[in-house]
Amino acid sequence: MTDESENADAGTEDGPTPTPGIHHVTCVAGDPQRNLDFWVETLGLRLVKRSINQDDPGTYHFFYGDAEGNPGTSMTFFPWTDLPEGEVGAGQVSRTAFRVPEGSLDYWEERFDERGVDYDAREERFGETVLPFRDPDGLPVELVAVEIPDDDPTTAWTAFVPESAAIRGFHSVTLWLDDAERTEQLLRTMGLTETDAEADAATGEDRTRFAASGPVGKYVDVVETDRQGSSGRGTVHHVAFQTPTDGDQSAMRDAVASMGLRPTQQIDRHWFRSVYFREFAGVLFELATADPGYASDEPLDELGERLVLPGQFEDRRNEIESGLADVTIPRSDAEFATNRAD
Repeated sequence: MTDESENADAGTEDGPTPTPGIHHVTCVAGDPQRNLDFWVETLGLRLVKRSINQDDPGTYHFFYGDAEGNPGTSMTFFPWTDLPEGEVGAGQVSRTAFRVPEGSLDYWEERFDERGVDYDAREERFGETVLPFRDPDGLPVELVAVEIPDDDPTTAWTAFVPESAAIRGFHSVTLWLDDAERTEQLLRTMGLTETDAEADAATGEDRTRFAASGPVGKYVDVVETDRQGSSGRGTVHHVAFQTPTDGDQSAMRDAVASMGLRPTQQIDRHWFRSVYFREFAGVLFELATADPGYASDEPLDELGERLVLPGQFEDRRNEIESGLADVTIPRSDAEFATNRAD
């Protein structure tokens, strides 16, 4: 654990430093090879880390992101093959949305048609066009067409999808809650600001949008519903918010605890340091630091190439590798040619 006193002055007199937005979203999958094929080859994200679930080392943990694995871009998965299919309901992240460049949704619909991806008609939401679809485990996902500025902090990965259509980090998450009032106050405490509200197409209830301070993964939409759900394949395990420094995280942890929630102590997750807590309606939140990042233990041009085991697991490598399913990372023709030349 890092000494949090280094940044003891983090935060403001009125509360913690506002979160810039989403850091990562972690989900539950089934077959690991099917998950790799879809998220790398079909959606065009880069496998930036291939590791294990640190609480269940017999299970993979895959991290997909932009070309550099920047904060705000990584969708991660625990592929638990023996779990039943889950059902999205209250107390869960019901939708995870990614940014794509304006004008690219025609490309994505054609790609989904070619590859048999299950998708719905486009929706208009808060003045933006949204394309809802599902991954092979039934996970609800969305693409939102937005203008990508020249100084955007994400870097497109173009092995399978052209830069003109490539996913550029998170746009938002939607929380389904049976009672939103206290969660909305928590979001305000975390530094998000209520910006708009409109009817939600899926539930018929109000959808309220909150915005964080950063350029990527800045939105959290809140929808009240009494629909019952269950954990399992095709559901979100937790959503992590950026608290870039240890001081930011410590101040946010204190603010969360002052509201009566029970955050964990800081946990070292090797590529970031984390604090976890369940918000008032049951969604599992994480606070994650920016450092040390996915390139801290692999060269940038080799991210995802090997199974990386955090230090405490390295002496069990043979045991762990023998218990994991064999998987093949999808490669484009260009990548394949480069690897052969090397």
